[in-house]
Amino acid sequence: MDNTQENQIELHGDEEIIEVIDLNDTEPCPDDLADDLGDVDFEDAGNADNDEGWETEDEMEAEADQDDSELTFSKHNGSVFCVSLDPATNSMAVTGGEDDKAFVWRVSDGEVLLECTGHKDSVTCAVFSHDSSMVASGDMSGMIKVWKIETKEEIWSFEVGDLEWLEWHPCAPVLLAGTDDGNVWMWKIPAGDCKTFQSSACQATSGKVLPDGKRAVVGYEDGTVRVWDLKQGNAVHVIKGQEGHKGALTCLACNKDGSLVLTGSVDGSAKLINTTTGKVVGEYSVEGGKAKGSRDEEESNSVESVGFCNVLPLVAVAYLDGTLAIYDLSTHVLRHRCQHEAGIVHLQWEESSSVVSTCCLDGALRLWDARSGNMVSEYRGHVAEVLDFTINREATLAVTASGDHQAKVFCLQRPDR
Repeated sequence: MDNTQENQIELHGDEEIIEVIDLNDTEPCPDDLADDLGDVDFEDAGNADNDEGWETEDEMEAEADQDDSELTFSKHNGSVFCVSLDPATNSMAVTGGEDDKAFVWRVSDGEVLLECTGHKDSVTCAVFSHDSSMVASGDMSGMIKVWKIETKEEIWSFEVGDLEWLEWHPCAPVLLAGTDDGNVWMWKIPAGDCKTFQSSACQATSGKVLPDGKRAVVGYEDGTVRVWDLKQGNAVHVIKGQEGHKGALTCLACNKDGSLVLTGSVDGSAKLINTTTGKVVGEYSVEGGKAKGSRDEEESNSVESVGFCNVLPLVAVAYLDGTLAIYDLSTHVLRHRCQHEAGIVHLQWEESSSVVSTCCLDGALRLWDARSGNMVSEYRGHVAEVLDFTINREATLAVTASGDHQAKVFCLQRPDR
């Protein structure tokens, strides 16, 4: 933000006071929400090894000889940590990597549309705005940049503490971030008007803006979960103690209407939380699993990723020991246990089916039928672990990011198509 701007307000840590407008009584539509958030009275903040049980590299290289991908993106000079598809068309991908860069590129042919430079550390977060007009890239050191895709210009930047996560509001040009010091930041882009949601001094490890656009759920290193009111700036629910997790939050997801949130933790459990009441209404865990390669026999089997099925009352929980567990949402009963040979990094449900996909430390992408618990298909091509992936709306292609310095596009084929 321009530091010469009139009426600049200086922030002083805990003394920050935010005044915001009242919510409308009627249920707003997405456009109304975007307008409402645009009118929030923000404050002006100036710019400021153990591999036991896993495949060896030689084994993965041998399997990767049958590269199933349609396209390989090889512009990065280090591990590729994150990937997102643009929400408007699903025709563009953005990847961030160890080379301190993010690239926006066309999924159909791999052509680079924008190179995001100027970062000080590995780019671990890269996401498109709700209308796909902007892309935000964030590095581990806390440097965040926003770029306008059409003009290929950097239009805003800000530096925070060590960055944990970065997410756009679902229907407004508003960006949120969680940091190592426990703060959650929210900015209007490109104006840069800012407000913070402060909590105890432990990492804000994961966060998600709910579909109503009014609230965000944030998980913390001490096992606490907070539901924040984005307009009023206060935590409407705090889940901690016996109700909360016993270890750091690793992941969270919400169902389609935002009424339920599923949280995962290093304590080996996933909790189902009603976002209206703030009550834990279910808990999921698997017995007997230990993290592969763990030196500590008491170390819990960390939950690495969670998600809701959109078409059936099912949830999926992915564990570090390679277990993909499918649970019944209403009874909390384990329906299927799908075992992988290596730890699962991330899972994603297809938007309109009962198929859930996983990426693993063994370099493979797999599709599972949650009705039967059977694997539908497997895709290989990477010679190192897959660190992130995403699937388009039609579930016809997946884009993966890997430690082998590459991103790949896979066309997804299934017998039912």
